[in-house]
Amino acid sequence: MAAYNLIILSVLIFCSITGTKAVRCYQCSSDTDTDGEDLCGAYHKFDKTKNIAIDCNDEDSHMPGTFCVKEVRQSPRGFVWDGRWRQVIRRCASVASTGVTGVCNWGVYENGVYWEECYCSDDSCNGATTISSNLVLPALLFVLTSLFLGTYGFK
Repeated sequence: MAAYNLIILSVLIFCSITGTKAVRCYQCSSDTDTDGEDLCGAYHKFDKTKNIAIDCNDEDSHMPGTFCVKEVRQSPRGFVWDGRWRQVIRRCASVASTGVTGVCNWGVYENGVYWEECYCSDDSCNGATTISSNLVLPALLFVLTSLFLGTYGFK
């Protein structure tokens, strides 16, 4: 019976492992938008039909990476680098400043510019207005494993 339990547990763990394919992220910057356009979603909802998610390990990626990032900067007093008061950058990333994905960090620079950066690891996840983590599969796996171990247990 112990061998059967070990096989079932191994199958559950194996099913929770995802492949190592490259993540696909949107790549744009509001400071490169032409006059009158908002392709990166600095002022209007991000339009996924006008942008294509790229493979982060492809040569088209400005920065290779294993997850996506969306960065927002906004000034209360006037202008950020390109003469606009709000800037959005969507790109691939190789290292999160906190080492954690599925979260957003924020702060205010000394000059009063508010910044926010959100990291995620699902395909096209940096195209969302807000980024949230998908915890359904890990939660389901935890519940099933708990039920299995509670019912059969290892002896």
